[in-house]
Amino acid sequence: MRSLCHNESPILLKISFNKLLKQYEDLLNSDDTLIADKASRILKIASENSILREGFNDVSLLETYKNEINYILQDSFNPILTNNEIKAASIPFEDVVFNTSNRLKKILKDAGDGFELKMRNIDDNEFYIMACSVILNVCYGYNLNFKRPFLYEIPDANGIIRYYKILYNADFIEFIPTKDAPKITQEDYDLLIDNFDNIGLWKEKFPKNSYLFKGFVISNIFDVTDDQSISNVKSNLIKDKSYNNENLMGSFQEIFRSLFGLKDIKVGFSSYNKEDNTFEKIHASKMESYLLNGLDCNNCDAALCSGSYNHVLLNNKFYAISDVDKKYEITKGKIPQIKSFKQQGIKSVILAPITDNDELLGLLEIVSKKPKVLNSINANKLADVMPFIVASVLRSKREVENLIEAVIQKECTSIHPSVHWKFEKEAKNFIKELSMGNQVSFNKIAFEDIYPLYGQIDIKGSSEARNWATKQDLTLQLSAVKDIIEKAFKLEPLPIYEQFIYQINTYLEGLQNFFQVDSEQQITDFLKHDINPLFKHLSVSKSLKNDIDSYLNSLDAKLDTLYFHRKKYDDTIASINKKMAHILDEKQVDAQKMYPHYFERFKTDGVEHNMYIGEAITKEESFNPIYLYNLRLWQLQVMCEMENEYYQIQPDFPVKLDVASMILVFNQPLSISFRMDEKQFDVDGTYNARYEIVKKRVDKAFIKGTKERITQKGKISIIYSQKQDETEYLRYVKFLQSKNYLDTDVEILELQDLQAVTGLKAIRVSILYKKNADVKEFYTYNDLMKEIKA
Repeated sequence: MRSLCHNESPILLKISFNKLLKQYEDLLNSDDTLIADKASRILKIASENSILREGFNDVSLLETYKNEINYILQDSFNPILTNNEIKAASIPFEDVVFNTSNRLKKILKDAGDGFELKMRNIDDNEFYIMACSVILNVCYGYNLNFKRPFLYEIPDANGIIRYYKILYNADFIEFIPTKDAPKITQEDYDLLIDNFDNIGLWKEKFPKNSYLFKGFVISNIFDVTDDQSISNVKSNLIKDKSYNNENLMGSFQEIFRSLFGLKDIKVGFSSYNKEDNTFEKIHASKMESYLLNGLDCNNCDAALCSGSYNHVLLNNKFYAISDVDKKYEITKGKIPQIKSFKQQGIKSVILAPITDNDELLGLLEIVSKKPKVLNSINANKLADVMPFIVASVLRSKREVENLIEAVIQKECTSIHPSVHWKFEKEAKNFIKELSMGNQVSFNKIAFEDIYPLYGQIDIKGSSEARNWATKQDLTLQLSAVKDIIEKAFKLEPLPIYEQFIYQINTYLEGLQNFFQVDSEQQITDFLKHDINPLFKHLSVSKSLKNDIDSYLNSLDAKLDTLYFHRKKYDDTIASINKKMAHILDEKQVDAQKMYPHYFERFKTDGVEHNMYIGEAITKEESFNPIYLYNLRLWQLQVMCEMENEYYQIQPDFPVKLDVASMILVFNQPLSISFRMDEKQFDVDGTYNARYEIVKKRVDKAFIKGTKERITQKGKISIIYSQKQDETEYLRYVKFLQSKNYLDTDVEILELQDLQAVTGLKAIRVSILYKKNADVKEFYTYNDLMKEIKA
């Protein structure tokens, strides 16, 4: 028996349908005979099962009376909508739901075994005070607003957390004070609303189990994963017109009036100067400071009493005064902030510290001419929007450079230093036009007459290696499953076991002879949907339990599959990419010192990089073709060095994979522009697009008249189309041969025509390798492999 009993609550809970049944009693006299007949049948069920009206706290009775409850709630839970609505009957203050809609059942099923439905954004103390607030409203007629969104965090079938907002229909609840419930007076209420954080006070006025709750609520649940409510607050705080000082104040007023649901509030702000320990007014924002009361600045210990100073500055907590006049009388006007607010006719106030990384930036001041409308309870409404307030304040406090960076980050992405000046220039224009109230958009960022360089170090045979690792893992897993089922068949010769064995043999044969793209998914689905439930059933057998436990322990905890050879492969690819990218990044530091240029790299099955060089990028009239030639030579040399470093560490990788390097030469200047939708640079123009086409296809190209790919392990391929490119790169090859980077086996090759691309040629030459960095001997690829294996 599981009882409804929260560890700490002022409420005793009973599930009851009394208030709902009373409504059906009224419907007995309905002119609509169908409604009256339905009401009669429901009340007959209630009379035959009196506990449904009287109430119970044994949760197991929900199952006992499941059919009766379903019928009683049928009008509230339309069966036509059960597959669409996320809905349940529930008990407030408890994570108990029943009579759930089909859609909610599916959501909970997808969350997996062992998932417990719990609200995510309320702690035990807040829970206790929320219950007390409901009692104050229902039993004593107050209108205490403690409405914050209640959310469930529920993982979907893919393990992705989704967020669901809960709205309660509380028409069917009753609160009844017990003999242990102290009567709440106006004085008690006034004390409570100024002491949200004093949980001891709340428990004194509302002792544990001092009120009886009877009834249930209907939970209407909505998927708000993509909800924009908080984002709208964020947008209002950073939207374009906030840069206009005349609109800043009005924007803040409307945001917080909407947030609190109060028209009679105003918003102020005091900036905090850490060096001088003072509060200061921000003149540029045209925002008032009610704490400073007309002063430009004031010492913090003069503006706040010691208690509020510690509360706000040291503890970073909200500070609320619900009745300024009452506080003024109690303190006889000796408290500085109370005196200041009293002089301005302010009746209630909230001060909220705005902090960034525990550093105080200032105080947000929310004030009202009405007493008690602002208090320590509704101050907590700020909790969900405070991060966005912090961001807004940071922006307003920083210099223009910070505003420029904010626009760049919003409109673009992380920008390479070589082209940052161009984005900064456009951002300045953006802000200038914005401040003038003009309709603006971020102008196109383009660079004309620049030279592209592209290179890649590609992992050869990565697809084959991945397929091999996959086949090995699946074969091992299927074989282990087959052994267990064969043992099960000996214990209990069921035909279904024979069918499973046949299916496994078919999969094993397929893995060996005709592995296809969807083979892995088919086998994974078979293991998940057929074998996992079977093994759960078979695990009760003592003869099979150890084998099944051993099998389950061999599976990866996250992937729920055998992940041995594939892990080795994945780890190898990740390690190669990380090492090669690190080498390239380090080399780039020196290259930028030679002459600034744009650089970006990408990790795939290997590492690709783009470079663009030209006067348009450097802004200065300093470009000379010599810098282009220098960068081309640098690129070729670095690619050779990357191959050398790779093969020195290759023996350390779990899977021994080879790499092949390629450089693409494009001798005509082109134009690139920043695509705002994809947040990256791309080439402009139809002719220039040919360059992108070649980049995407050339590494798979064949030597003309053969089936041999142009990229080969142990060699570097330089792809080009013009004779002058060939002449230029042969000079570089000869130079690097003199430095023992390249061998003497230079090949000049024609490439098979690609779709929409013809006339490509390649210089291909073997790279010379060192066995380790300290040895001065050089090896071809084949020699190096022999040395490594020796």
